Amino acid sequence: MNHRQEKFVRFQDWNSEKSSEGNFTYKDGAHRGKFGVFSNELHKALESGSGRIKSIIHALSSCLNCLLARSLGSEKKMLDPQGPFLQKWNKIFVLSCVIAISLDPLFFYIPVVDNNNKCLHLDRKMEVTASVLRSITDIFYLFHIVLQFRTGFIAPSSRVFGRGVLVEDAWEIAKRYLSSYFLIDILAVLPLPQVAILIVIPKLRGAKSLNTKNLLKFVVFFQYIPRLLRVYPLYKEVTRTSGILTETAWAGAAFNLLLYMLASHVLGAFWYLFSIERESTCWQRACGNTSACHHSSLYCDDDHSDFIKLLNDSCPIETPNTTLFDFGIFHEALNSGVVESMDFPQKFFYCFWWGLQNLSSLGQNLETSTYVWEICFAVFISIAGLVLFSFLIGNMQTYLQSTTLRLEEMRVKRRDAEQWMSHRLLPEHLRERIRRYEQYKWQETRGVDEENLILNLPKDLRRDIKRHLCLALLMRVPMFEKMDEQLLDALCDRLRPVLYTENSFIVREGDPVDEMLFIMRGKLLTVTTNGGRTGFFNSDYLKAGDFCGEELLTWALDPHPSNNLPISTRTVQALSEVEAFALVADDLKFVASQFRRLHSKQLRHTFRFYSQQWRTWAACFIQAAWRRHCRKKLEESLCEEENRLQDALAKGGGSSPSLGATIYASRFAANALRALRRNTAKKARMADRISPILLQKPAEPDFTAEDE
Repeated sequence: MNHRQEKFVRFQDWNSEKSSEGNFTYKDGAHRGKFGVFSNELHKALESGSGRIKSIIHALSSCLNCLLARSLGSEKKMLDPQGPFLQKWNKIFVLSCVIAISLDPLFFYIPVVDNNNKCLHLDRKMEVTASVLRSITDIFYLFHIVLQFRTGFIAPSSRVFGRGVLVEDAWEIAKRYLSSYFLIDILAVLPLPQVAILIVIPKLRGAKSLNTKNLLKFVVFFQYIPRLLRVYPLYKEVTRTSGILTETAWAGAAFNLLLYMLASHVLGAFWYLFSIERESTCWQRACGNTSACHHSSLYCDDDHSDFIKLLNDSCPIETPNTTLFDFGIFHEALNSGVVESMDFPQKFFYCFWWGLQNLSSLGQNLETSTYVWEICFAVFISIAGLVLFSFLIGNMQTYLQSTTLRLEEMRVKRRDAEQWMSHRLLPEHLRERIRRYEQYKWQETRGVDEENLILNLPKDLRRDIKRHLCLALLMRVPMFEKMDEQLLDALCDRLRPVLYTENSFIVREGDPVDEMLFIMRGKLLTVTTNGGRTGFFNSDYLKAGDFCGEELLTWALDPHPSNNLPISTRTVQALSEVEAFALVADDLKFVASQFRRLHSKQLRHTFRFYSQQWRTWAACFIQAAWRRHCRKKLEESLCEEENRLQDALAKGGGSSPSLGATIYASRFAANALRALRRNTAKKARMADRISPILLQKPAEPDFTAEDE
């Protein structure tokens, strides 16, 4: 099997004298060509490469146009810059730009040093990997360029009031884009590294590795500027249209941390390439100081054992000698062997750690040489570390504070409440009730003021939100099951959520009723003593689906209501934490007056069946009727007994052995019956006096609209 022989190249010294001659000289001294030959070959390679790239870009553009036309349904349709599609796409494109910036430094890992032969060769696998990944990110750039020609813009002159007028004219859109970011996008999307690696470099002759290193350094530097310039305006556009880049605080903190790590990766890649650059400079200087070493003949394929010893002595790595050559901050990369390794994960993580360490320490541990560009690189690390670290800490603090903002507000409110209770000398049981209420309210709402939040929304949106939140709960109340949607919408729009803690008194007997409550969760006790009268007590339990304050509904349905609110006939106390919806008197009166369908007989029966006041009256009414029935039955039985006794006495008068005994028995029976009747009449008269009070019928709501 024939294996391709890997070519190793030694560095040539491009000094001023040799460059002016512009020729390559090999070991045997034969003249091979001029510098013009190299430039012609480079020009031809660029022409052929540019032709291929143009065809690739044309094919990708046509494909993207087809996909875009299918997704939009019409080729003439213009996109809204504040629409949901572009907002999502801008976020995706920002992320792709960040990934593209992180992929470009991978080209710096292509040159690899062969320390044994003192030469430089290329990592072919890294060439292919970096080129493929870069091409994938370029597709996002091409798609973004196509979208820019299809995206309208808001005319600045129309922003006097409201959002402004969307310009959808294709020529105006194209003219605006061509005069703004089109040139930057084109410079950022040009596949220059792929062309240099896959097309230009294979056609070059001479010091291929040296040319590759210099060409990659120039190309990546050249394209890094427009790529960085494009990210910041796009980030501002995303935050301006949607307000945020990430939906959650932790995602925003992670995004800022990702940017910091990205900067560490970029600095590590530059450090790797500059380390190879400094070592190649040392080799070139060593060859320039002796006549035995020719710069143009340092190829690894030739016999050059003397030159290797010369380079080892002039450029010592293991035992550095600053008098010969000072590698400065790049000595660590050369001494660790990371520039010689073909293991990419090893190189990547070592350089990444170096960049992260020095970026976090602001470059304080860097010991530079007197080389000017090395000092500039160290200064850049220090300034970039200061700026990025401040930016990271500031944004992390902002994002983390946003997660604990509500909790901190709750702590402040609780501290203020404790100080106020201590200042007013409130008893401990009242303090405990206040603490329970604040804790329960926090658990239910998490510190969000729901009423003000919903109140600031448009009316139709507020109605839909209230319908979503309240309708299912309202339908659990039997009184609302048969109502139509329009009436339910009116109720939902005016209901407000309320919370009650355990043992809280919602309303007391005899107090004015100012709201009607519809229980959603919890358990309540309702008690009445009929105005505190002796001998009367009635209690019942309310659960989810029940309501209280029905006196207010009677007052609201009255066609001629009084200005005074109705008086509560019951005391309602929460036995557990209670969630309910409250309908105040004015809102209930408005609903009753606007919707006459509330005056229905079916609603009358439902109201009577579930009303605690009507239930109490019904129970008392049944109890009184039962007592009258029992009394009447007792009287009838007594009359029957008296009649039977009289009949018995009349029949047995002649055969009685003792007339005196018979008369005595008759008198005794008459006195007993008289006393029994007297007691019965007394109880009846007392019952007649008390029953109108106990059995007072509740006020009847006005349900006459349907009959009229």
